[in-house]
Amino acid sequence: MKRLPDTELEVMKALWTSGPGTPRAQLDQILAPFGWSPNTINTYLTRLVAKGFVSVRREGRGNLYTPLILRDDYQAFDSRAVVSRLYGSPRNFVAALAREGLDRRDLDELQALLNELSGGRDHG
Repeated sequence: MKRLPDTELEVMKALWTSGPGTPRAQLDQILAPFGWSPNTINTYLTRLVAKGFVSVRREGRGNLYTPLILRDDYQAFDSRAVVSRLYGSPRNFVAALAREGLDRRDLDELQALLNELSGGRDHG
């Protein structure tokens, strides 16, 4: 998997929201706030198909688009890539967050997540 440019990620977000078999007209409507021309959206869709993120199926006079990558899978991949590239390790990432002032609630939520991920063992 590769990281997507922001523009292609916006198209993927629209597809994740709308679900499988999304008609092009529905995509145009969801993406309207960006002010992209139909040709620009075509370019992004073509790139996403070529990268294996989206499938396209002709139906009647239009195309239906389906995301092939789950939102959760992409977010997990992208998160690992960002942490690795910018911080080197999850520990360094959390340390950077802590320097910015995590409050008690944030720390409690992180601890609960760590407990959940480690099978409920107490690390406190």
